[in-house]
Amino acid sequence: MDLGWAVLQVFNDPIHGHIEMDPLLVKFIDTLQFQRLRNIKQLSGVYYVYPGASHNRFEHSIGVCHLAGQLVSLLSDRQPDLQITQRDILCVKIAGLCHDLGHGPFSHLFDGKFIPEVLPGTKWKHEEASVQMFDHMVNVNSLRPVMESHGLVCAEDLLFIKELIAGPQHQEQEAWPYKGRTEEKSFLYEIVANKRTGIDVDKWDYFARDCYHLGIQNNFDYQRSLKFARVCEVNGKMLICTRDKEVFNLYNMFHTRYSLHRMAYQHRVTNAIGNMITDALVKANPHINIKGSNDRLFTISSAIEDMEAYTNLTDSIFEQILHSTQPELDEARKILHNILCRKLYKYVGHTYTKKIREDPPNDPLELDDRELARIVAKNVAEACPENPNVILSADNFVVNVVCMDYGMKKKNPIDNMHFYSKDDPTRAFKINQSEVSQMLPAVFSEKLIQVFCKKTDAESQNVAKEHFQKWDEKPQTRDLLRRLQ
Repeated sequence: MDLGWAVLQVFNDPIHGHIEMDPLLVKFIDTLQFQRLRNIKQLSGVYYVYPGASHNRFEHSIGVCHLAGQLVSLLSDRQPDLQITQRDILCVKIAGLCHDLGHGPFSHLFDGKFIPEVLPGTKWKHEEASVQMFDHMVNVNSLRPVMESHGLVCAEDLLFIKELIAGPQHQEQEAWPYKGRTEEKSFLYEIVANKRTGIDVDKWDYFARDCYHLGIQNNFDYQRSLKFARVCEVNGKMLICTRDKEVFNLYNMFHTRYSLHRMAYQHRVTNAIGNMITDALVKANPHINIKGSNDRLFTISSAIEDMEAYTNLTDSIFEQILHSTQPELDEARKILHNILCRKLYKYVGHTYTKKIREDPPNDPLELDDRELARIVAKNVAEACPENPNVILSADNFVVNVVCMDYGMKKKNPIDNMHFYSKDDPTRAFKINQSEVSQMLPAVFSEKLIQVFCKKTDAESQNVAKEHFQKWDEKPQTRDLLRRLQ
């Protein structure tokens, strides 16, 4: 369908320049569910460390939509035999636009820290909420007829869009688990959220956008990846591949990811503030009323069960608690006030786990990170004899177990990538790390344990540091850390 340039709406973006949006995409943007993303910080507490990091999920989602459209359109132009249709292109763009609809207040802090704390054992993730919010958006804004008027087949294409966002929507264990498109178009599932290699336009946008707002150099050039992307057949599957000479650029991409985690996302002050926001939300949770469907009231945590309530849940919850007069919110309000006045949980030390062997499959040390954090807090508190002037319990310590990797835990994601050569662009092959450089990393993950103390007076801080040092020096601690990774 030729919509004509005159009906396209133009967005001026600091990363990608002037972005042209199809009228259908603008219909999605002009909904309460999408506009909600204006009020959810992309980088949560990082904003309190890097003042430039004030960007939101709204502009990131528009950027991902733009890059998704660029990549799928380039593949279509270069390889007409792929039979990429206008329906395919529109669906991929919509998925890019809507992939982050399910983020809660303060982005990853909500599903990574807050929800596990108040709903232990839950498997809920923002991708699940993105699918639910997408369905809600389509229904309450009567978007089905609009989609059909733009050539989409609603039942099939709605399912395809949701699969692009969050993966297969059915539990059946089949060789081809997707229902929205056949296996001949498997490459379309690698554009927005690539489960195979982790190389997708979502990362391309947030690397460029986050580096720009943080003031950090971005060493990865996504424009080159766009230029050299093509689809090749690999063991009967159609996969997105890139030129062999681009392999080092991809290592730069994953190193950029690691650097952003190291310098910003897992910065110790970022995590101190993240811990405080989490504590405030946990304390406020039972006392906050959020209006949802049929005038029902929900708490912060139960709002994930109702998309109308969830639409009303954004970073504004910070100000709602901060400016409230409810006595039940006194503790939460004090924590948020302390963030603004820079009375933060104090960092007392960190340590790394050291890999010396693979743990046996049934090793009792196979703990989840939250349980490990509780054990470490308890052991740090018990590491020193009681001080008559300062008594510290496990509740006074906050422990962050920080896992930093190249996106696939201990594995090298480039091992899953296929390349083609200039001489034969139809034949895909892998490139061994040793063929690239002898100076590439040999280990692709590390686990960092950060310890903070909630008491901020100088005497408590000195005692807390002594507790940490004693704990870190114990032989049983060193043995625990060696066996963890």
